[in-house]
Amino acid sequence: MASSALRLWALAGLLGLAGLAILHLWVPDADPRTAVCLSRRLFDQPCPGCGLTRAFAHLAKGEWREAVTDHPLAPFLATEFALGWLAWGAVISGRLSRHRLPIDAIVLANAAVLCALWLGRLATGTLPW
Repeated sequence: MASSALRLWALAGLLGLAGLAILHLWVPDADPRTAVCLSRRLFDQPCPGCGLTRAFAHLAKGEWREAVTDHPLAPFLATEFALGWLAWGAVISGRLSRHRLPIDAIVLANAAVLCALWLGRLATGTLPW
């Protein structure tokens, strides 16, 4: 069991690195017709995560200012993803108890902050289009 979990963890890490490489090569495009976001393509309305893909692409290139402009939470979420992957490895290795991780609270807090930021940006007209 532990070896298959470790393989899955390593595979997730490799996929994360591959995604980082793809985002590094990708040129962000703000055109709604080519948007990845389903809400934006179907309804021409931004979702709470609007701009995150472009922001992650900017982060992969080291373009912090552009990333924060596209989505202010991108650096925090990228850090959370990396820390979550490391915590997952610590749980698999037995160095951290799974019960000590407040995953539900973290997910709810992220959703609340994403929605609050989205509403604020929607009200002020600062969503990336």
